[in-house]
Amino acid sequence: MKSKYISKVSFGLIGLTFMAMGCEKEDAMVVDRVVSPVLVTVAGASFTAAEPVKVTATIYELDKSGLLDHAVGIDSIPLTNMAITVKLNAATLAELTTDQAGQVNLTKTWSELGLVAPQKGNTVNLEFSGSHKGQAFAKPARVQVK
Repeated sequence: MKSKYISKVSFGLIGLTFMAMGCEKEDAMVVDRVVSPVLVTVAGASFTAAEPVKVTATIYELDKSGLLDHAVGIDSIPLTNMAITVKLNAATLAELTTDQAGQVNLTKTWSELGLVAPQKGNTVNLEFSGSHKGQAFAKPARVQVK
């Protein structure tokens, strides 16, 4: 009889413990999300070991004024004269400026990207970053040896 009572009390205490832990508010788990101020598209992802790496990024501002009009929708406007930083492993690889079409062109050799003897399947991670209307943005890109 005494063991049944102890078992009930033990299970009750365990249940209360789980309920108390489940009621804690965890603010640290919340991640603030900020919508990117621009759309960045990257072209050029696979190159042979003998050819230079040519990557083109196009930066657009999204005009959402026609969002509720199905005939208009969202318009993509190329951003001109915008400073873009290209990074390789957190180190600045190039400082570029967008042209009239909103594009920046990066041309590098594999050795400049850290691959002295590129082999098929090797990859390099790049990052195109900048700031528009006070909001920073970054777009990761990957190039691969084919």
